[in-house]
Amino acid sequence: MLSKPIPGSTGEVLTCLPSPYLPHPGTGLLYLPRFLAKCRYVQTHGALPASYAKNYKRGLDRFLCLHLGIDPADMEKLVHSTAPDDMQALESGLGKLMPADVRAIKWNRELVQRGMSEEGRKFLAEALTAMGCPDRIGRIISVPDLIDFDEGRID
Repeated sequence: MLSKPIPGSTGEVLTCLPSPYLPHPGTGLLYLPRFLAKCRYVQTHGALPASYAKNYKRGLDRFLCLHLGIDPADMEKLVHSTAPDDMQALESGLGKLMPADVRAIKWNRELVQRGMSEEGRKFLAEALTAMGCPDRIGRIISVPDLIDFDEGRID
């Protein structure tokens, strides 16, 4: 039987955040719903748990925004300026903030390959070992997989 993460090894785990593989309905961008959900979580709760705060508007959040040519803080401001249940206003704001061509295929390919470089494989191996799951090395092959594994979406 394959191992599971040691509870608490990565800090608090938020299972309320969507998978990085969930595409945004309007653009097809993977990970965008997750970043928006993190922004909304901060709006609602004041902050993310420390385990998430360390990469908030950094890491994959920042890589997505770099791809789009926008500042992560602008995405956060947009989310915070719309009511949580007003998806139409949020989508309208996204349309104004993001470029017309979001190059979804390019971004999606880059996202799913994060962690597949030599340095990325080392990072994944270290993270999986710290989680008590060295038997998962080579099975969890990307950063989005690591996120889904940590949050319980991969058995």
